[in-house]
Amino acid sequence: MTHQEFNFNYHKTTFYGQYWQPESVKAVVIIAHGMGEHSGRYQHVAKKLTDNNFGVIAFDHFGHGKTTGKRGHNPGFDKVLESISKLIEKAENVFGNKPLFLYGHSMGGNAVINYTLRNKNNLTGTIATSPMLKLAFQPPAWKLSIGKLMQKIAPSITLPSELDTSHISRIQKEVDKYVSDPLIHDKISPNFSLSFFDAADWAIENASKLETPMYLLHGTGDKIIDYKGTEAFANNTNKATLKLYKGGYHELQNDLCAEEMLNDIVDWLHTQL
Repeated sequence: MTHQEFNFNYHKTTFYGQYWQPESVKAVVIIAHGMGEHSGRYQHVAKKLTDNNFGVIAFDHFGHGKTTGKRGHNPGFDKVLESISKLIEKAENVFGNKPLFLYGHSMGGNAVINYTLRNKNNLTGTIATSPMLKLAFQPPAWKLSIGKLMQKIAPSITLPSELDTSHISRIQKEVDKYVSDPLIHDKISPNFSLSFFDAADWAIENASKLETPMYLLHGTGDKIIDYKGTEAFANNTNKATLKLYKGGYHELQNDLCAEEMLNDIVDWLHTQL
């Protein structure tokens, strides 16, 4: 297995990316990470996939990780989706003509769901873990009102996300790793949060238009993103398979059920091939 880092430029931004290539590649998985984190946190996911002969490619979103630009800000939801198109092009350049799967977590889950719904594509399937479709808490109305105002007059201003890191995982070591990671941040701009909230509502309402097979995975103990939003999406389409993990926290890939969840993903990928 070889590992390679790369960069690409889009919308005045230099994106950081990396890929993992096994000796034999049967298909390619394209990973989009969650809010505040970065692609480097998916090395164990990449190992599981490459051990099963899947090539893996990932990048750091606008405002995240080693990608340039203001932390926690993006220039628009359409630009986020276009950056995924750029990553797909890179995957095709690296791995050639192979079946392609999108895999997004949380914010990335929202992005890959919307990408699959809105863009003509040749994807073999899409995976979304704990997708950001419905918050597990209700932000104060005044904060949403101010956010909408700021989106109009100062869309790039960033505020703390106020994420309770103890809700990341039921494994304290994983929470500690998250807190101590220098590339993780808690910044978020109105342009980031509100555009994703709107896209979440749109996705649930338009799930019936889904034409690509989709695998949705969520923990019932997620205190950050409510699994009922994922359930609502799944109920509106016959193209999605939903797997719920009893008591599972937000980062299933770093939770007590991680091994089961990664095995489930590999099994689903094989069924699509």
